[in-house]
Amino acid sequence: MSFAIPEDTAAVVAALEARGFEAYLVGGCVRDMLLGIRPDDWDVCTDATPEQVKLTFEGHRILETGVRHGTVTVFYGAARVEVTTFRIDGPYSDNRRPDAVTFVRDLRADLSRRDFTVNAIAYRPQGELIDCFGGRRDLSDKIIRCVGTPVARFREDALRILRALRFASTLGFTIDGDTLSAALECRALLKAVAPERVSSELGKLLLGTGAAEALSLGVGAIETVIPEISEMVGFEQHNPYHDKDVWEHTLTALASAPRDLVVRLALLLHDVAKPRCYTNLDGVGHFHGHPAEGAGMARKILNRLRFGSATVKAVAELIYHHDNRIRADAKNIKRWLGALGERRLRLLIAVQRADSCGHSPYMRGERLAELDAASALLDVIAESRPCVTLRELEINGGDLIAAGAEQGPAVGAALRLLLELVIDGELPNERDALLLRASGILSAQKNETV
Repeated sequence: MSFAIPEDTAAVVAALEARGFEAYLVGGCVRDMLLGIRPDDWDVCTDATPEQVKLTFEGHRILETGVRHGTVTVFYGAARVEVTTFRIDGPYSDNRRPDAVTFVRDLRADLSRRDFTVNAIAYRPQGELIDCFGGRRDLSDKIIRCVGTPVARFREDALRILRALRFASTLGFTIDGDTLSAALECRALLKAVAPERVSSELGKLLLGTGAAEALSLGVGAIETVIPEISEMVGFEQHNPYHDKDVWEHTLTALASAPRDLVVRLALLLHDVAKPRCYTNLDGVGHFHGHPAEGAGMARKILNRLRFGSATVKAVAELIYHHDNRIRADAKNIKRWLGALGERRLRLLIAVQRADSCGHSPYMRGERLAELDAASALLDVIAESRPCVTLRELEINGGDLIAAGAEQGPAVGAALRLLLELVIDGELPNERDALLLRASGILSAQKNETV
């Protein structure tokens, strides 16, 4: 094992053993330690019943996380450990959780109910590793494989279909052929899975280093939760900027993107409207209006999957602007800063850069060079903290009214013109200079209305 088990976590196992119970670390924490990854969570399985676990840790904070299914969470010093009684599961009538469980004293029986072999390995801190289903071999071979019969595992909990893809993405593994076939055979069951559970797994999948490969492997399952993607698969673009169909381009772009959820969701959906906006003129494909249409489709898709409102807004904004050119000149960069803010503009540059990486060689180099230059210029401009929004002007509407302007639309129009002059470098963002120019603007506006 590459990482020492935290002292308080080991103490939870030791406390159960001191009472005469079996206790093992199990699941993802063991998998991660074997892979040389520092675990985020620690799970323990034991032959102690939930009541016996609570008695063992009397005096410590305990949450009855899923006591009906044998799980309690123990807070022991700095540790937060989920402790689950060995069990076998009854039928899964809702394709999510067992209708009932039976507590057992057999570790192998407990491991046999788990999803994948790499998650069905148990470990005692003294050094004993229990691997009944070849999980360690599959870790070595970088394969995700179901424990037992794959169809049965997916029918028990259809979310395991997306979990298989997620683990393939985050671990850089492939999926065993029988497991993948069963996942695609059972994909219709995903329609009954709660949207929040789908979005959680999809988000983790997208952040993996192997996201594009996993999406390609499991496109049938992804189409089930986002049916709009089926229109993208195999849709040829017939355009000199593209040598791939819409879905292949999407995967190539996504593989080139930084591991940011907003960026990767935007790239997953940035061309979702292309099939609906396609026209062909003299053999050349065009997609007029697809960014705006795609932004609207993305909002509907992400709201349907219960992503947070801030994420939905950010993704839709990036898709709306993903085809708008960001030029490497100061005025253009400042206007983009005023429209989006620095954080969002950097995300848009990342989206456009990844999108360009998915294009054909035609003009790709020039486009990437321009985006690199725009990014470098943004670094310089952002450092100087320029005035790019109305709230950053050294005067506001109240100042103009106090100086004699009549309240109304003319005040806002004058402020917007002053901001343009400041952004263009034709006027300093200084109170006296702004008030002086404002008086001239307001006088001109008044003369135009006479």
